[in-house]
Formats: sequence, C-alpha cells, structure tokens
Amino acid sequence: MVRLPHTPETLARGRRVGAFLREARGDRSIVEVAACAGISGETLRKIETGRLPTPSFETVAAVAAALHLSLDDIAQRARGEDVALSA
Repeated sequence: MVRLPHTPETLARGRRVGAFLREARGDRSIVEVAACAGISGETLRKIETGRLPTPSFETVAAVAAALHLSLDDIAQRARGEDVALSA
C-alpha cells in the first residue's frame, strides 16, 4: 500500500494536536505520560512536535486518557478551535 504525502492542512492539524497535548502535559515528563499511555517517549515526543501528524486513534485515545482529556477537546483543537484546559 502506498501512502500519500501529507497535505499542508494535515500537517497543521498534527501540529495543533501536538501543541495541545504538550500544553496538557504541563510539568509531567514525557516518559511518565508515555508510560501511562503505553507508548514510547519518542512516539509522544514526535506527536507533540508535529513530526508524527497522523498518530493512530488508539495512540491518541491512550494519551488522552493519560492526560485526562476528552477526545472531543482534542478534535476541537485539531480543527483549530479554542479549548480551555481544566486546572
């Protein structure tokens, strides 16, 4: 199966989601959150920096659970909508 290149919008959406996850992580370490989500620290680092703009749904759901985020909030941020993080 041939993968099509990412579009500029796909890349921008990935950067928005990554920045949101990084913001939600706060002072917690990448290693801590990644372990809680069952993924590698490098995978989480790539998502947060936008180098992995289309992570699997399972990965996003696991990170969301580790950060106590709703998937709706992540989807809103992916669309470029403002989402306030709970304190």
